[in-house]
Amino acid sequence: MHIALKRAYDPPSSGDGYRVLVDRLWPRGISKDDAMIDAWPKEVAPSDELRKEFHAGKLGWGEFRRRYLAELKPQRDALRELAERARKGSVTLVFSSKDEQRNNAVVLRQYLEMLQR
Repeated sequence: MHIALKRAYDPPSSGDGYRVLVDRLWPRGISKDDAMIDAWPKEVAPSDELRKEFHAGKLGWGEFRRRYLAELKPQRDALRELAERARKGSVTLVFSSKDEQRNNAVVLRQYLEMLQR
């Protein structure tokens, strides 16, 4: 399984494979043509409440991760399809967060990898 992570502000490349925007909001200043997004499943993005609390500093990384994983559970079937796609080829989870180590795409990749076990 190959699931890459890439900021929406980094240029797309042919090696990205299937590009999935994993944010609930479209990245500012990026046109849809330039982003080259293949899918935008808003239902797998963190809820507005969770996103806002995390970005405001009201939640630490651990609590954000725990709550986001709980939000992902009802989306398990849709996410299995994405995990299966990743098993067959490259998938890139595209996100807009400035923090490349602590964001929803990191958690989502871990969840998709767990679905493959």
